[in-house]
Amino acid sequence: MDFTHSDKVRALQERVTAFMDAHVYPNEARFFAEVEANRKAGNAWQPTTVIEELKARAREAGLWNLFLPESERGAGLTNLEYAPLCEIMGRSHIAPETFNCSAPDTGNMEVLERYGTPEQKAQWLDPLLRGEIRSGFAMTEPGVASSDATNIQASIRRDGEHYVVNGRKWWTSGANDPRCKVLIFMGKTDAENPDRYRQQSMILVPMDTPGVQVLRHLPVFGYDDAPHGHAEIAFTDVRVPLTHMLLGEGRGFEIAQGRLGPGRIHHCMRLIGLAERALEDMCKRTLARTAFGRPLADHGVTRERIANARLLIDQARLLVFKAADMMDRAGNKAARKEIAMIKVAAPTMACQVIDWALQAHGGGGVSDDFGLAYAYAQARTLRFADGPDEVHRDQIARLELERYRPKR
Repeated sequence: MDFTHSDKVRALQERVTAFMDAHVYPNEARFFAEVEANRKAGNAWQPTTVIEELKARAREAGLWNLFLPESERGAGLTNLEYAPLCEIMGRSHIAPETFNCSAPDTGNMEVLERYGTPEQKAQWLDPLLRGEIRSGFAMTEPGVASSDATNIQASIRRDGEHYVVNGRKWWTSGANDPRCKVLIFMGKTDAENPDRYRQQSMILVPMDTPGVQVLRHLPVFGYDDAPHGHAEIAFTDVRVPLTHMLLGEGRGFEIAQGRLGPGRIHHCMRLIGLAERALEDMCKRTLARTAFGRPLADHGVTRERIANARLLIDQARLLVFKAADMMDRAGNKAARKEIAMIKVAAPTMACQVIDWALQAHGGGGVSDDFGLAYAYAQARTLRFADGPDEVHRDQIARLELERYRPKR
């Protein structure tokens, strides 16, 4: 394995970093101030002018839709080539959307690119790629343990020239945003199929379809993540045309695996960027603060934590590069153990590194002054998103044990 970045990737790293320095970091405070002003005015769920301005700048700079692996619609980058760029974007809460590379839109665009019909692409993918609309992914349900996706109870029933969708979903990220125009909805089209992985399907549900009702936004550790947010949604006799089905009935798990592989790479690399920034903040803080007669950076416990943080971050990055490389060369299925490994390793690493940075900042760390509390909330949440740690650890163990079982 050779993870040396190509000249093309190094040039993109320099360009993305320069854009972050010139436009993204200086506008972080403005973004949160604008959201807070909207909240005080009575409606936090509206697009911010600062993000729209930054999106226009990024598009003009040619730093747009970098994520689509080997697609003419994107930058033509592989997963391994995109990974270091995703890390840079992960350093700032507002960066992924600035470059039109934010979840859940990236995963949804990859689904439409890979599995969508020409008509579906024209209606939904093209405006998503232009950054004109946003989308959501409606999979998890409040009534069942959704870590086992075969538990999903939502139904998709054919009725003439339509499907009728019923169910309740939650943690549908982005559904509170008025720019969210379409959801990818997972439900059962054949609940009696003996193959429990062929019972589910995925279908496109426009947000303005009668019967779609956003019940509430769901805060994360007290943060509402406006204007993006996370929603609980009721679907009551929602009628959508047959042409909105993705790939075909019973192929929901197939789509999910195609969607979640690259998405997990993205999440993990963004977390590595988040952890890198936390480590930088920790180093700067401990060099600038004195306790018991010497800088915090001169205390042994601080140096031990800085060293361990460096080890954990670099280990996680190499593990993600390995998974991305395997996906590019052998496909998502062949890399499933490595994908599961990074999904456990990266969030756990980020939580630990950010926690050490919080400790180094003292009381200020748990305030909103340094962004570390928000960063921790994001990192901790990703130990659930795209499958909890326990599910991934179980898969890793099963695949490892399989190497030693007697061959039949």
